[in-house]
Formats: sequence, structure tokens, C-alpha cells
Amino acid sequence: MPTPHNEAKLGEIAKTVIMPGDPLRAQYIAKNFLENVKLVNQVRGMYAYTGTYKGKELTVMASGMGMPSMGIYSYELYKFYDVENIIRIGSCGGYKPELKLFDIVLSNGVYCEGNYALTANNDECHFVNANKELNDIIIKTAKNLNLNIYCGNTVCLDVFDPYMSDFETFFNRLPINLNPYSGEMEAFALFYNAHMFNKKAACLMTVVDSRFIKDVATTEQRETSLNDMIKLALSVTEDNLF
Repeated sequence: MPTPHNEAKLGEIAKTVIMPGDPLRAQYIAKNFLENVKLVNQVRGMYAYTGTYKGKELTVMASGMGMPSMGIYSYELYKFYDVENIIRIGSCGGYKPELKLFDIVLSNGVYCEGNYALTANNDECHFVNANKELNDIIIKTAKNLNLNIYCGNTVCLDVFDPYMSDFETFFNRLPINLNPYSGEMEAFALFYNAHMFNKKAACLMTVVDSRFIKDVATTEQRETSLNDMIKLALSVTEDNLF
């Protein structure tokens, strides 16, 4: 059942979707990690590939940047394609001094100042939790892979934070008990849509810049050097939940 944004037929998208923001990252994952790969969507260049990883079927699909884009694609995946699990994998800014470039953060929950929930569902909601069952599996899988991950709350932004005129003013008005580990631009829309449809969602992020360090990941590193996070997300699908 194609939508205006997705040409895949019903049944061509797996129950579990790994969702990077960048279409080229989706292409990279499909070419380097999946077997029996089929390109099932390329509308607007938002590539989706369905294949197998260690015998388990899954789809890798790009979300694009920002909540409106993630909101459209995750909504359609949950509602029209019967997707049960979406794991967002992406980049983030580090908000804790202990975080270094390429450290992995798992979002416990996400806060957003904006009005995505109000516009979508007449809901004055600004914080949504990740799915605990899915997060617990990710944590267990990370331990099995001997990968260190940080777990904490995330801020979902309407503006790329390095472009804010006064980041400290923004940061200081966040809820006092939020204690955010990272900032990104898509997770709130994903988590809220999962909440609306009673589905599962999680968000894994790799630190590519930080308010505490000067180094910033290059475009090439953002595209191809996030393999630990990618392998973790793919390995989660080996669990019996999927």
C-alpha cells in the first residue's frame, strides 16, 4: 500500500526497521551488512532496503532530518506498513563532559520544547519515554558485544544546536530534573508516534560533537565511522522479540 512518501508495497517492509537519518547511511548499511537486499523505496531519495541480517529479516530506511520528516516516515511505517519496532540510529551532540567523540548513547526518554504532540494529537506533551522492553534488549546486546553505552535522557531540537544564538539560555531553561546526555533532532516525533500506535521505539546515537570538546566529526566520519552503533542495532534483531 504505497503512500505519497513511500512506494514500498505492503509486505516489502519488515516488522523491524533500523532508521538512520541519512539516506547514504541507509545505503551504506544495506551494502555492507545485509544479505538478500532489495531496494523498496527511493521516493524523494529516502532509501529503504529490506534484507536479512544473520537470517533475520529487517528493513533499513532513512528518516531525513528533523521531527517533521521523522514524523511522516515513522507514522506511515507504524500505521500503513504494520511495523512493530523502529530503532533510530543517528548522530548527536554530547551534553556531558564524560562523553567523547563516537561514544554511544541510548535514550531513556526525550524532551522537546516544540508542539509536535499538540499539532499531531491535541496533546500538551513534551516528554516521551523510549520503550523499556526494547531498551533492555539493547542494553543486554551491548553487554554481549562488550560495547560501552551511556543511558540517559535526550533533548530533541527544532534547531541544530551549534546554530543557536545563545545555547546556554536554551540549556538553562530545560526542566531541572531532565539531566540530558545528548541533543538530536528526530527522536521525539518517533517516540510520540510509537506511543500513539502502541508500538516500540528506541534511539541509539553516536556522539559527533560536544559542548565540552573542540573536535567535531567530519562528514565522511558521520557517514561511515559509526559501525559500533550500527552493529549494535543490527544485533538487537537477533533477540527472540523480533
